[in-house]
Amino acid sequence: MRDKKDNATIDLPGFAPAAPMEPEPKRPPPPRVRRAAMKQVQLELLEETDTTGLPVWKRGDDLDLTGLPVWKKD
Repeated sequence: MRDKKDNATIDLPGFAPAAPMEPEPKRPPPPRVRRAAMKQVQLELLEETDTTGLPVWKRGDDLDLTGLPVWKKD
């Protein structure tokens, strides 16, 4: 047995075949506005750095050659 409400869905708006779409007219892009680039400033770090920006290697008594801490012997 069919439900009477099923027939009503065909009458709702939006169930008709879609109309063919027309392309929108293209507008030229707005002219580009050049912004002044911010000047970059080198910040002074707490430790001395080399040309790559990494801290300068300093040999310490509490570090081995790889830079790992030396464990104190009991």
